[in-house]
Amino acid sequence: MSILRIPVSTYRIQFNKDFGFRDALDLIPYLHSLGVTDLYASPLLQARHGSPHGYDVTCPSHLNPELGSEEEFELLARDLRSHGMGLLLDIVPNHMAASSENPWWRDVLENGPGSTYATYFDVDWHPPNRTLDNKVLLPVLGRRYSEALENQELTLIYEETGFFIQYADTKLPVAPKSYLRILEHRLEDLDRKAGADSEVVREFRGIFSVISDLPERVALPSEAAGERRMQREAVKERLWKLYNASAEIRELIDRNLDTFNGRKKDPRSFGLLDQLLSEQAYVLSFWRAANEEINYRRFFAITDLVGVRVEDPLVFDATHTEILRLVGKGSVTGLRVDHIDGLHDPAGYLRRLQERLADSTSAISAPGFYVVVEKILSAGEALPADWPVLGTTGYDFLNILNGIFVDPRGFPALDDVYTRYLGAAVNFADLVYDKKKEVMDTLLAVEMRALGHHLSLLAEQDRYARDLPATGLTRALVETVACMTIYRTYTRTLAVAPADRQSVSQALQDARRRNPALNPACFDFLRDVLLLRESVQISPEQREARLGFVMRWQQFTGPIMAKGFEDTVLYLYNRLASLDEVGGRPHSEGVSLPDFHDSCRQRLRHWPCALNATSTHDTKRSEDVRARIDVLSEIPEEWAQRLARWSRWNEPKKKRLREHDMPDRNEEILIYQTMLGAWPLEPAAAGEFRKRLQDYMIKATREAKVHTKWTRPNSTHENALARFIAAITRTSSENRFLKDFLEFQRQIAYYGAFNALAQVMVKMTAPGVPDFYQGSELWDLHLVDPDNRSPVDYRKRKQRLEELQGRGESDLAGVLRELIDHWDDGRIKLYTIFKTLNFRKAHPEIFAEGDYLPVKTAGGKSAHVIAFARRSKKEWAIVAAPRFVTKLVKGPRPPLGAEVWERSALALPKGSPRNWIHVLTREEITPSAANGRGLLCADVFKSFPVALLYSP
Repeated sequence: MSILRIPVSTYRIQFNKDFGFRDALDLIPYLHSLGVTDLYASPLLQARHGSPHGYDVTCPSHLNPELGSEEEFELLARDLRSHGMGLLLDIVPNHMAASSENPWWRDVLENGPGSTYATYFDVDWHPPNRTLDNKVLLPVLGRRYSEALENQELTLIYEETGFFIQYADTKLPVAPKSYLRILEHRLEDLDRKAGADSEVVREFRGIFSVISDLPERVALPSEAAGERRMQREAVKERLWKLYNASAEIRELIDRNLDTFNGRKKDPRSFGLLDQLLSEQAYVLSFWRAANEEINYRRFFAITDLVGVRVEDPLVFDATHTEILRLVGKGSVTGLRVDHIDGLHDPAGYLRRLQERLADSTSAISAPGFYVVVEKILSAGEALPADWPVLGTTGYDFLNILNGIFVDPRGFPALDDVYTRYLGAAVNFADLVYDKKKEVMDTLLAVEMRALGHHLSLLAEQDRYARDLPATGLTRALVETVACMTIYRTYTRTLAVAPADRQSVSQALQDARRRNPALNPACFDFLRDVLLLRESVQISPEQREARLGFVMRWQQFTGPIMAKGFEDTVLYLYNRLASLDEVGGRPHSEGVSLPDFHDSCRQRLRHWPCALNATSTHDTKRSEDVRARIDVLSEIPEEWAQRLARWSRWNEPKKKRLREHDMPDRNEEILIYQTMLGAWPLEPAAAGEFRKRLQDYMIKATREAKVHTKWTRPNSTHENALARFIAAITRTSSENRFLKDFLEFQRQIAYYGAFNALAQVMVKMTAPGVPDFYQGSELWDLHLVDPDNRSPVDYRKRKQRLEELQGRGESDLAGVLRELIDHWDDGRIKLYTIFKTLNFRKAHPEIFAEGDYLPVKTAGGKSAHVIAFARRSKKEWAIVAAPRFVTKLVKGPRPPLGAEVWERSALALPKGSPRNWIHVLTREEITPSAANGRGLLCADVFKSFPVALLYSP
């Protein structure tokens, strides 16, 4: 029996301690009425205390108790089933929290490579820095180790589960072997007080004996490791019992704790604690040392997220047991796999996942379970066809959809505006190259050094390459990665796929061109390794070693692209901020309608069940913010005038520091675009927005890494930035800028609303599964996280939907006029989603399987319409929406009626019906006699600015 359930639409909810299972349960009737078929949940497994997102998993075998009980989750799952709805669950196979709350990680810190869980995490136990041999570097200190130690920030404590080192909120375990150092101190005092032959002392010395006999901190077979773990726990239990039963033992341990913790201003008093720490399986260091010495794979450059070796079947099973249980019970009907590019072998993981899912559900289809992956596709890149998934989470769709609302005719002027405003032209390709190199030199320096060391060891085994310098090989590697245009390749056997070969070869070619002085032999050897070329001097064992290097290398090219492009360039290249999106092409000139239609046909052919996203928890700005900023591409001349005027007026509000203003001009242009895109529709929210904008710009400038950065915050610059924002947003008769800005912003918001309506209509009807981010059924004006994780006012949304349902049938014409007149309250978007999703739910075959047919527009307004037909057997639907509205209407008026559209018409596809019903207005529409088989745009857009036409 197959259980492959394809969602008709999904709605993403960010669960956390303030929004749990019962809160979601209350939403189910509302979401069902809205037309949503599947709840799309952020990770639900146990995470760090207070986690706002759930990606820092601490225990994958339990649901997160902060979200509710198992019973409450079951209530949610049952209610979803009763409404015919599914649950798409986000899972995190790549990493876990590197936290003392994580029992597996805590065991690794306590026992090093001898831990039962040592192979669960991606740790290099023998890094080039030999002082870290069999140890883990923990860059958790806020200052240098010696300063933290002598300031008594590191304290030895004792509790029921053993001895720990306490640092702020972090508790680090002490290795059981090191207990002897603590317990033997002043042991003669115990003998004298209690008597050497007393029962207490004999028990105490018996504990010593067991600790002494514990195996060394080395890897052991699983059975022996399990035995050792039981011995350790038994010793801890005996010691705690003795501590509570004997005043003499309690006094000894308490006094020793006090002694080990030293005395301030007496450096020698910390020798005991220092020596104890030197014996642990971890080395504490200043957090800024992370990028130089860290020896475990991180999630990007986040040190408190440690990579998991999910490629190991044992680790896979341990981390997926609860997920598979929920699937087996029918509580979870689909999976979203986070950060697929971080895995050692994505294809192997996905195949194992589908196999285990089939075991859990008796599925027989291939793929037998709905799985989508978070995969960022670069321009021209395709998802590997052999992955057993139903597609991506939708960034590819997001960017191509947004692109059709960017007017290509405005880009020459936008380029000129940006260049003149900055005082210099920006070469986008060079910017990406430079920032990827900067990331490799700083945030991910230790990973690149490790890869370079690995590469040089491979060279030593090749008689033609053994003389190549390690520095040259490492530099060739860095330069090649900097020139890659995709996130990663997917080589997993000695056969390199043509697409991967092309990507690597192009990167090598570009790297050579940029570095003519670098020894070409270094590039030649790197080419042979990355492409796994056969050669007479290379043995089969050496080729396998090279494959191991390639698979390791592939895990790091994605983080480098993410940190260099997503988290740096996208905050630096501000020509048109709406294009600065994950997986986007900020230097492009939008997307042509033929290209959009072609992408939709390809999507229908290859990935018809992939998600169609427009806002996610990771987008740099929400869908409606982008829709507003897109309008600037239609009016670049007016934008240039406003920008020049605002900059001149606001110059006195800046702070001058040496060679640059604060903010600098690139930051300033981002501020203005962000304000245009995200300025609230309610005047009362302006004060709150000021703080949101300040927080956003501090994050943006830290990500840009020009004047401030996360690793070295520049408070002077950040404070000046916050003061500038406060000054330009302050209501005052002297603030000429704000009055002028609000006048312009109102226009942008009005025209942007039509972009947003068109965007959401196309999303819901194009090939793919429309995905909605929490709260986006009304206008969504949020910025990058954490702003987009703020609470959603669901009471307002429920109330407005109920009102629409109550009035829609009796006074539809009046409701439509009201929605358009009061566009700013967001009900017009809610209505569009409600009507379209429910229509799609009632006619799933049209959109899930139906043909996709571009519809051409004839007449003078043809450039202003995006239209296509969906057809399944005899059922037809036509979708039409306006674009570039500033060129359609004069002044703030809706793009409706013959005065706007004149005689422009949709040319109906061959074989299509003549009679149509407008789903949103209930109007009957037929071809005009004067236009043959065409539908007049004036009729299609007579009463509502977007159209969904149906003919059964």
